This record gives sequence, C-alpha cells and structure tokens, in this order.
Amino acid sequence: MRAVPITVTTLAAALLLTACDSGGDSGNDDAKPPSAAASGGCAADGLDAQVGPVSEAPAAGDTGTVTVTLTNKGAECTLKGFPVVRLHADTAVDVPQDPSAPAQALTLPEQGTASFTITYVRGDGGKSVAAKTASYALPNSAGAPVDFDWSYGDVARKDDGAVDATVSGFQQAGD
Repeated sequence: MRAVPITVTTLAAALLLTACDSGGDSGNDDAKPPSAAASGGCAADGLDAQVGPVSEAPAAGDTGTVTVTLTNKGAECTLKGFPVVRLHADTAVDVPQDPSAPAQALTLPEQGTASFTITYVRGDGGKSVAAKTASYALPNSAGAPVDFDWSYGDVARKDDGAVDATVSGFQQAGD
C-alpha cells in the first residue's frame, strides 16, 4: 500500500465536494431566502402569546408598560432582534425600538418563554393615537402579524409627531 500525501489543495477539493448539495441543480435562479422556520427562526404561528399590562398608565402624561409573553409550542427556534409593533387607529403607527435595549438572539426550547415590552406615554386625545388594536410581527418571519386589543388608552405623540412609545428586544421569561 502506497501512502498518498494530502495537500491543502486536495483537502480543500474534498471539503468542497462534501459540502455540495446532492439534490442537484434545480435550475431555479429565483431562489428565495430560507423561511424563518427553515433557518431556525421562530414563526408567529408556532408561538402562543399572552398580552397583559404590567403597569397601565392611569392618566395623560403617565408612563405605562404592556408585556407580550410568547411560549414556544413547537421545536426549538430562535428570536433575533426586535419585534415590529404597530398601533392601529385610523392608520397604522409604527412603535420604534427602544434605543437603550440590546438586540439579542434568544433560543427558545419547546415550551420555552420569551417576552418583549411596549413602553408608552398615555395621551389625552387631540394629537394622540387613539389605538383600539395593536399588532406585532417577528423579525425575519414571513408569517402574518398577530393582532391584539389595545385597551390601555390613547398613546401620546412627541413634539415632532412621533408616537411616544418604544418596544424592547426579546428577553427570557419564566423560570
């Protein structure tokens, strides 16, 4: 038996061949990026949501928080970044990300829980956002946004017209 020297080129070629997809070329140049589920990202329909105030703003000018807790009812998945939150009145108004909140990747095992928090300033009518519903969408998810009732009063606007509210990144919840 003769020993064959392995060179860097031989090793690289072998690795390249083993990394190829054995399924062949589909001939489809319109390849789409993987879905959230295919890439390990959580999909909204795979999570149960519970919405409830932690601290409701009782009067105009007061600050309140609403926490959305998500429970994974399927296989392990990952939440990355920030949810996309909108308040719905006559039109939809985006709630900006909290600039002081870190965006992190959070892996949820089956039955694992995570949450995010919407912090808002209660409005007094006038220029306020008279939201009756809100919605959230998960980052990098192709699924439809999840709607929920907004029963926490009008949301104030800042002097520049932006909504006076923010949304946090995902945080581990529960035990």
